[in-house]
Amino acid sequence: MKPIISILALCLLVLSCKTEEKQTVKRDGYYISGTAPGVYNGIRAYLETTDDRGRKVAMDTAIVMNEKFVFEGKVDYPEMLYLKINSVKGSTPLIIENKEMSVVVNTDDITNSKVEGTEANTALHLYNEKTGELASKRFEIGRQLRSVNANDDTANSENLDSEMATLTKKMEDFPFEFVKENNDNPFSVILLQKLAETKDADYARIESALNSLSDEQQKSITATMLKTQLQIKKAEAAAVGATQIGQVAPSFSAPNPYGDMVSLNDVKGKLTLIDFWASWCKPCRRENPNVVKVYNKYHSKGLEIISVSLDGSRNQKDPKAAWIKAIEDDNLTWSHVSNLNYFNDPVARAYNIRSIPATFLLDENGKIVAKNLRGDALENKVAEYLN
Repeated sequence: MKPIISILALCLLVLSCKTEEKQTVKRDGYYISGTAPGVYNGIRAYLETTDDRGRKVAMDTAIVMNEKFVFEGKVDYPEMLYLKINSVKGSTPLIIENKEMSVVVNTDDITNSKVEGTEANTALHLYNEKTGELASKRFEIGRQLRSVNANDDTANSENLDSEMATLTKKMEDFPFEFVKENNDNPFSVILLQKLAETKDADYARIESALNSLSDEQQKSITATMLKTQLQIKKAEAAAVGATQIGQVAPSFSAPNPYGDMVSLNDVKGKLTLIDFWASWCKPCRRENPNVVKVYNKYHSKGLEIISVSLDGSRNQKDPKAAWIKAIEDDNLTWSHVSNLNYFNDPVARAYNIRSIPATFLLDENGKIVAKNLRGDALENKVAEYLN
């Protein structure tokens, strides 16, 4: 009897140790325990990210069983993902970190789901709550404005316009004030990252806010990536500004097919066309006969052309050979340069080239007088200056 009691005691001790180990286990990734009241067994839940085209793509998947689901994995840095459940309308944002957190899904309005476990998600919830309040106020003022304008109530209209302007400024300032008040929260870096992706992003202000974060947040991977992103965005913005009509075109030099360096200044005439193209670009090749016609007609009157090729894509086995062959095949008898580096060509980046064909027409002083002209429009503009 004593041996049996001893064995039972030993088993209980082992089980106790295992239970204690389970309670103290440390995870090196994220663990999200979710509750989805009323959602049937077998329904899928997703953690979605956003791709380069703004489309939602599933990064992790879970199955709802007994109104519960679990996501478990690992991320390289905190990032904003979106929780979606097949039978529930919409999705709600979550900040995913390598920590434990819980979600209670509001199946009537998933955006009002309760998320607990990390400071970043607490900040996200507070930020969304405050921006929601500001948006509601803006909607109400807009409703009142429509009403008084319909009744030609000028006095009230002016007051409401003033209120709207004040509120708009407050909404513009709020994200930066929030970051300042939460400078040690991972959500603040993500918020600045989202602001940098907007159409009218104020890169200087975003950079200033980023530099005001705590040392820990500034050293984070997300902050480092954002700093690089801001440098690229600022360079792109500068390129856009530098290539507007009326600006002096940025100078450049690049190798010609023989390896000799040729600069824009070497080529300039009374009128100069900078033509971005590539041997693989079908629209460019279709436009080339028209460019040849214009060049042959107006070269003697002072038209010069320098073509910048964006050959060098990964799909090309011998981009230089393809470039030279296209020049010969299309009878392009003017100056040609290329770094054979596709859209990463430094000349293309200086001119913020996102698609080809792209053209810039310069007057004798190097000022841009027209952009992206093709067909008859190109010949008509050249004729204006040289006839």
